[in-house]
Amino acid sequence: MDKSTFKIQQMDCPSEERMVRMKLDGMPAVKSLDFDLQSRKLTVYHNGELDTIKGSIRELGLGSSLLATESVDQGGMVAQDARGQSRLLWAVLLINFGFFALEMTTGIISNSMGLVADSLDMLADALVYGLSLFAVGSTVARKKGIAKASGYFQLALAVVGFAEVVRRFIGDEPLPDFGTMIVVSILALVANAFCLYLLQKGKSREAHMQASMIFTSNDIIINGGVILAGLLVLFTGSALPDLVIGAIVFVIVIRGAIRILKLAK
Repeated sequence: MDKSTFKIQQMDCPSEERMVRMKLDGMPAVKSLDFDLQSRKLTVYHNGELDTIKGSIRELGLGSSLLATESVDQGGMVAQDARGQSRLLWAVLLINFGFFALEMTTGIISNSMGLVADSLDMLADALVYGLSLFAVGSTVARKKGIAKASGYFQLALAVVGFAEVVRRFIGDEPLPDFGTMIVVSILALVANAFCLYLLQKGKSREAHMQASMIFTSNDIIINGGVILAGLLVLFTGSALPDLVIGAIVFVIVIRGAIRILKLAK
């Protein structure tokens, strides 16, 4: 068994991690992948075919370089607690989907694009978690098909949402209910903080679990942005802060959708 460590300069978010995983998934020589997103390093446990693995990673155009290769025992691979990770991902998925429904409903009722956009971000995360769970044990072609379907769905929702932001900016829309914006966003922030606690408590170094932590941390920042927008709506009497935060989140969701579609190529 060989252990090869790569430095991937542009692997700075979960989307790039998934691009690498999809690229190497299904290669007979590759036995296990261990990602360190903070250091932008990838460790590949494999049986030979180093040049093929290097070439596949290089094709992604993420600025990869081989740091070291060594022989290790089969026992050098870290055992995975798949059942525990699956339970955590299911919990995070259900919380995200539940708050997608809550924020979408309250966003429409309160006329807040910030809440609607945040709900779609929650849905996007739920789709990513669901993709990870549903695709376990599937063929590479099926995984790519699932990724493509979820990417197009996410992209369509985000584009429609962004168009609605533009329409409201041009038109004369009623002021969003800042009270609902603030209260619901605080609840979503608490929910995301709880998800982050669960994920950190699991202490997993697996890439998809680390990616889940990054997704959830980003969600907390977005929740804070919607709360701030609600306060600005209160103090300025203008709907502009709500539209701005909505546009920002929709752009984030569109960017994520495009990256998912890259995985499906």
